Amino acid sequence: MIMDLSLPQIWMIIGLLMLVAELVSVALVFVFFAVGGLFTALFAAIGLLPSLEYQIIAFSLISITSLMIFRRHAQKLMEMRREKHQEYREFVGETAMVIRDIPSNGSGKIYYRGAEWNATSVNHNPIEAGSKVIIQRTEGITLVVEES
Repeated sequence: MIMDLSLPQIWMIIGLLMLVAELVSVALVFVFFAVGGLFTALFAAIGLLPSLEYQIIAFSLISITSLMIFRRHAQKLMEMRREKHQEYREFVGETAMVIRDIPSNGSGKIYYRGAEWNATSVNHNPIEAGSKVIIQRTEGITLVVEES
């Protein structure tokens, strides 16, 4: 048996589906359409948007307005959060040994803290195996190094 859904319920479902889409995509776009859907559901439920046409207009305006106003701020917050939680930042300034040549535009291997790590050259100069390097920063699980 198919349930009859009211327009506010449909907008609520749309909003929730947009939230799920954001969680899956991490594009930082769908969340604003989720806001549009959820606010449209609320306004329709309390009677501020009596017809489907008004609801579609409200959904569009709320979604696009929130996107234009908040996306840039949300992206900056996400970047700051990533920088704060950068993995392996305690490695910076430490010395390691190159065990596989690091080419100028590629990655090699270094030995650090009992493990092999992918490494690239900070200034794109080749570094030969056996050289000592200083870790300058991390990019994911790749260490960016400079010959010491």
